[in-house]
Amino acid sequence: MKKIIHTDKAPAPIGPYNQAVQFGNMLYTSGQIAINPVTGALEIEDISSETTCVMENLKAVLEAAGMSFEHVIKSSIFVSDMHNFAAINKVYASYFNEATAPARETVEVANLPKFVHVEISMIASL
Repeated sequence: MKKIIHTDKAPAPIGPYNQAVQFGNMLYTSGQIAINPVTGALEIEDISSETTCVMENLKAVLEAAGMSFEHVIKSSIFVSDMHNFAAINKVYASYFNEATAPARETVEVANLPKFVHVEISMIASL
C-alpha cells in the first residue's frame, strides 16, 4: 500500500503531486528545486547555494520518511546547463559517502520548473 510523505520542512508541491510516495520499503521522491520551504522564495543566487537548497529539501523529505541519504539507491539530476556540473557535483558529493553513493544520472534539459538551474529526485530503500 502506498503512503504519502509530507513535511513542512520542504517546499509544498507546486502541482498535482506529493513530495514523496513510499511503497513498502521503497521511497520515491518528487524532484526538488531550490524553493525555501519557509518563505516560498527561490534561492538561486549561485549554483552552489541553489544545489545546497535542493539537497536540504531532499534531506527533509527523506527524514519525514524515516530515512537519510544513506538509504538513497538512485538519484536523477536535471540541469539547465551542463557547464554547472562540477559545482553541482561538489555540493551533491558532500551529502554522500563516496564508497556507498547511489547510482545516478545527470541530464541537461532545455528548461526546469520556475526556470531554476537544477532539479534532483531520488529513490531510497529501507
